[in-house]
Amino acid sequence: MNENNYCIILAGGKGRRLWPCSREHYPKQFVDFFGQGRTQLQETYNRFAKIMPKENIFVTSNKEYATIVKEQLPEIDEQNLVIEPVNRNTAPSVAWGMLKIGKRNMDARVIVTPSDSFVLNEQAFDDSVNRALDLVGKHNVVLTMGVRPTRPEPGYGYIQIGEPKETKDVFEVRSFTEKPEREFAQVFVDSGEFYWNTGMFLSNVRNFIGCCDKLYSEVESLIKEQLRPDELTIDNLLKFLMDYYPAFPNLSIDYGVLERLDNVCVMKCYFGWADLGTWHSIYECFRRGSDDNVVIDSTAILENCKNNVVKLPKDKLAVLNGLEGFIVAEHDNVLLICKKGDTSGLMRKYVNEIQLKYGEEFI
Repeated sequence: MNENNYCIILAGGKGRRLWPCSREHYPKQFVDFFGQGRTQLQETYNRFAKIMPKENIFVTSNKEYATIVKEQLPEIDEQNLVIEPVNRNTAPSVAWGMLKIGKRNMDARVIVTPSDSFVLNEQAFDDSVNRALDLVGKHNVVLTMGVRPTRPEPGYGYIQIGEPKETKDVFEVRSFTEKPEREFAQVFVDSGEFYWNTGMFLSNVRNFIGCCDKLYSEVESLIKEQLRPDELTIDNLLKFLMDYYPAFPNLSIDYGVLERLDNVCVMKCYFGWADLGTWHSIYECFRRGSDDNVVIDSTAILENCKNNVVKLPKDKLAVLNGLEGFIVAEHDNVLLICKKGDTSGLMRKYVNEIQLKYGEEFI
């Protein structure tokens, strides 16, 4: 294992697109969703523990979930946790993690990853990550990992590849589109120029810290007010970030990297990937045929049914007849039955409406 390889796992999301099985107090990354005895966070941690030393794996989350992270990853050192005092999306927490890593090792090559990715071919994934880490270790670029789309998925981000670089399967990023309408997603797939954004980014730590003025331009003037040029050390920047964290923009690392930085490339990857963050993507990932039902760790009898996804508590039995293209999901005090479709926006709508009408009890 290369001692300079590091990872930052993003584990602070609310997971509202998988409501009601992902809840505000216990979102999807902490749930054993598929009955495998491991949560998505634990799966992600174990995946990267095969590639790099465990002491080089960092996890970002927020204060509401700090206890859950510690319970699920008891082996992780307290110093490797980045716990946000307030929610500011992923870009500020990544900066915090990068500075902590930089304080430990300024030669670090870092991969930033969501905690809810599904990887089909683990060996191909390991090979791709190691190759990508070697690349950013030698070059001052930010590298994103893209996979060829297999369908027009409106819940994903799309990266348009540009001119090829010297390294095989590495290209300039021409454009980035986040969660397009299905019609546009179909155009992207048909063109052959667009790849799914996996949400995984890599950079050497020196390069990333050098990009911070562009990534976090909203606080650049505040930094200049508080720190003289000769005071821009790792320790001082860490203290500034902790003191002024609420002043940082509510910015995702995907948008920040792909829209604000110039030295961004994409690597074509072939390990088989899915974002298991929506009901629709889970169905598409696990269905075996065009009319399949996907029953997730549940007991159900289905007759004359097709294209459904079912997720129930262990002590419940569902008997479904004549149902086509529905989500049937129950958890705790909520039962959801709705058309499958592109549900990520719909789930957020329901959660917001229920929160306004009934408070936090059903969220």
